[in-house]
Amino acid sequence: MTQPPPERHDSDRATADWHAMLAGDAPVRAPRAADAAPPRPAAGATPTGATPTGATPTGATPTPPAAEGQPMTRREAREAEQRRAAEAEAAAVLAEAGPPAEEVPLPFFDSIVAEPAAPEPARPSRAERRAVNADPYEPEKPKRRGAWGCLIGLLVVIALGAVAFFFLQGPINAVIERFTPAEDYEGAGTGEVVFMIHDGDVGSDIATNLVDGGVTASYDAFYDLLLEQSPEPEFHPGAYQLAEKMSAQAALDALQDPATKLENTFVIPEGTATVDALPLIAEGTGVPLSELEGAAAEPPANYGLPAEATNLEGFLFPATYTLDPGLDAHAVLQTLVDRQFEALDAAGVAPEDRWGTIVLAALIQREAGLRDDFYKVSRVFQNRLDPNQWESGLLESDATVAYGTGNTHLVTTTDEERENAENRYNTYVHPGLPVGPISNPGDLAIDAALHPADGPWLFFVTWNLDTGETIFSETVEQHDVAVEKWLAWMEEHPEYG
Repeated sequence: MTQPPPERHDSDRATADWHAMLAGDAPVRAPRAADAAPPRPAAGATPTGATPTGATPTGATPTPPAAEGQPMTRREAREAEQRRAAEAEAAAVLAEAGPPAEEVPLPFFDSIVAEPAAPEPARPSRAERRAVNADPYEPEKPKRRGAWGCLIGLLVVIALGAVAFFFLQGPINAVIERFTPAEDYEGAGTGEVVFMIHDGDVGSDIATNLVDGGVTASYDAFYDLLLEQSPEPEFHPGAYQLAEKMSAQAALDALQDPATKLENTFVIPEGTATVDALPLIAEGTGVPLSELEGAAAEPPANYGLPAEATNLEGFLFPATYTLDPGLDAHAVLQTLVDRQFEALDAAGVAPEDRWGTIVLAALIQREAGLRDDFYKVSRVFQNRLDPNQWESGLLESDATVAYGTGNTHLVTTTDEERENAENRYNTYVHPGLPVGPISNPGDLAIDAALHPADGPWLFFVTWNLDTGETIFSETVEQHDVAVEKWLAWMEEHPEYG
């Protein structure tokens, strides 16, 4: 263990004459022990401005004499006491740190004026400096958020906005629609449209059919107008001469005007099945429906149909008819059959090819939506009839299955219906074309059957039944994606079954 240095005594340093130093006659630094001791002044001699030795100033307490027998002033005694305390503290520090390599005595004046050295404190941390400098009364500043915090906050706001939009979209749209006038045309319109009111139609049916026929601009424009009428208007089945783009008021006035009602006139839309066409004929001609059904049950040969035909399906040409009054049921139906023969002849179909052309055209008519799609749908079916491209030969048409079940207004089927082999129109089970036409096709479908588009498509699905938009695919994987899109649309439109 390192021993502390020997304690220094006051006798090692000569006591400086404080008054002499202040007067400038003595050196500022007290002489060290190694220096030669200066001679003491003679008894009774006093430096200029100094207090005589042994004298006590007025009001001062006498100071004990020095170690060498010379009295000290009170200030000298206090300084000596401070010196001893400082030396004792320095000795304790040196005892802990060990003796220095070489002892260097401190100047006497520095030991009096300077404060004893203390160990340098450790550098405070940033948190400690903040704590020292912080104002306890100053409000705490908000912490800055990092990039992730801002991103999370933004995502939360977006999510809340999306949820609010989802739940409030309906009420907001209802409010907007309530205070927004329904879309409507102006005036009496242009051109000519034969509009049919069917037996049993009510105001909502008529409003829908007017929009579908291009007569009025919106359902609400006509239906809201009906609700305002008092007394409630009456509508009679039959054909009416209207125009395109009529205002709701002009259309309502025309349907109430007996002069616009067309006698012996009816309209058969393209793709209408025979079972649905007969009531339309009865409404326009006044011929009882029962008589028309009896005439349709006659042997197809009575109307000149091909030998393969078992009924009139496919040969009642869809168009607008105005017939002479007094025709019986058979004569009325014969008029429609003859018009279909004219269409086939105009398309260049030979009599022996009428049957196959009508069967394919009727299928295209039910499956296609937009005009250009008719020719693509025709190509898909003809590619599937090619064993080199489609080995099974199954057309897999839901429209044929639905027709065989009697659902002539639907194009959807169930798994059970598609597996039913007893349905002769089930093209999921029976290969090739269906056993007969499933609708009454028009000119466009006939032309598509004769002139299919060029393409490798083997699948198609009409995913939007309102607009007729259809997706055509070459592979099963592509078709599955299209089917998912169609199923999603069907969930939003359950009225299509």
